[in-house]
Amino acid sequence: MSAPAPSPPAVVDAEPLPRQEEVLTDAALAFVAELHRRFSPRRGELLARRAERRAEIARTSTLDFLTETAAVRADDSWRVAASPAALNDRRVEITGPTDRKMTVNALNSGARIWLADFEDASAPTWENVVLGQLNLIDAYTRNIDFTDPASGKSYALRPNEELATVVMRPRGWHLNERHIEVDGEQVPGAFVDFGLYFFHNAQRLLDLGKGPYFYLPKTESHLEARLWNDVFVFAQDHVGIPQGTVRATVLIETITAAYEMEEILYELRDHASGLNAGRWDYLFSIVKNFRDGGPRFVLPDRNAVTMTAPFMRAYTELLVRTCHKRGAHAIGGMAAFIPSRRDPEVNKVAFEKVRADKDREANDGFDGSWVAHPDLVPIAMESFDKVLGDQPNQKDRLREDVHVEAADLIAVDSLKARPTYPGLVNAVQVGIRYIEAWLRGLGAVAIFNLMEDAATAEISRSQIWQWINAGVEFENGEKATPELARRIAAEELAAVRAEIGDEAFAAGHWQQAHDLLLTVSLDEDYADFLTLPAYQQLRG
Repeated sequence: MSAPAPSPPAVVDAEPLPRQEEVLTDAALAFVAELHRRFSPRRGELLARRAERRAEIARTSTLDFLTETAAVRADDSWRVAASPAALNDRRVEITGPTDRKMTVNALNSGARIWLADFEDASAPTWENVVLGQLNLIDAYTRNIDFTDPASGKSYALRPNEELATVVMRPRGWHLNERHIEVDGEQVPGAFVDFGLYFFHNAQRLLDLGKGPYFYLPKTESHLEARLWNDVFVFAQDHVGIPQGTVRATVLIETITAAYEMEEILYELRDHASGLNAGRWDYLFSIVKNFRDGGPRFVLPDRNAVTMTAPFMRAYTELLVRTCHKRGAHAIGGMAAFIPSRRDPEVNKVAFEKVRADKDREANDGFDGSWVAHPDLVPIAMESFDKVLGDQPNQKDRLREDVHVEAADLIAVDSLKARPTYPGLVNAVQVGIRYIEAWLRGLGAVAIFNLMEDAATAEISRSQIWQWINAGVEFENGEKATPELARRIAAEELAAVRAEIGDEAFAAGHWQQAHDLLLTVSLDEDYADFLTLPAYQQLRG
């Protein structure tokens, strides 16, 4: 007797969206279901392994390079696959969500790459998940002319040869998509985002002379990279495109992944494009993993932890050396400044900081870097043009002068800065303001002239939690306590109400955001990801 046919995937509790049938086709959903059935069990095992490793770090307060993969690191013969032409020059990359306006502006920005983001810069409402996919399909078919209803301004794509190459970022392994179920189980958001995009666009991108390129977020080990590689192999066979067509750039934004950079490239070597240094999530990961480690792991204000801090410099220089040793691109961090239309003095100071940051990255050997706003593209481009000239990258610069020991990556106490009271206030302010916007469906939010995303909220709430649990005493004599955090949060709510007025305040999610920030900042049990409880409160 033959086995019963597997049940089709179900879309649950979702309001119908315009043109959703172009994205949620039977064939595309069947592909997502097959990804889920084949690979979700391993994804579950790897999430359990994360918890085991965290418990080991809590016990030992240390990390080291893996002994079981020493042979991979010692073997100088292997390299990642050669870069496709569309990804060979990555000197400036712009990041942002896949709403219609951003899609046009990012593609037209003059940046070489657009990180089209379904992860930290996108709140995963059903509308953002589905219509974001539709916007990318429309971009590739040049069906995305757009008129802003508020301003009346029209947006249209430049000629194909002038557009940024898209590198799409799906959600991390830890997040589910509650609106798609297979066999009664929620499908991991990573498989929904990757599966719909790949199924609809892989061949279309090849026809355009490009390919299905991805950024992989929140990776914590080479075994997680191995899972992605197996997904790529299956997916390419499924749609009938050559093996090695997919290219993936892995964000090294967790402290555990920093000890496995070579192994991560090795697992993905036929599909690897490079590694990226993601600052805020990296700091969040240090707090999360070493929260039991005592005073030497207490971070100062997030803005005091620059990329020149010794332990951050060890991380970025090791990343450049590792990538170039293996023929991969090394991509630098984010310039998050948002230019002010009203204050040229603010712009002048910020532009100089951006220029210095990008000059440092280019001179350190990075092949490219991120910006959050089109106005920053020329500044970053100038920094890399000065170093690269006509060369597409500097992968031939091997940085054999770099020698990083395991202890260097977690030498947090090598930074002399201390937590400050204004730093606590800023963490509360930014945390509340970001979470409120996220609950309204916005993942990329301008706050105090910086473009913030979910990584910002993670480091903000993590610092509040860490400082309280470490009993930090600030320069003004006040001690970090739950009561102090509650007082500052109440003052911020009152300030927001005065700033925007009673009507706008009532229309927002301010009290909800305040309560959620305090919950994840003050609970004795540290939540692995803020977005997990936040997703339960996200409507749509």
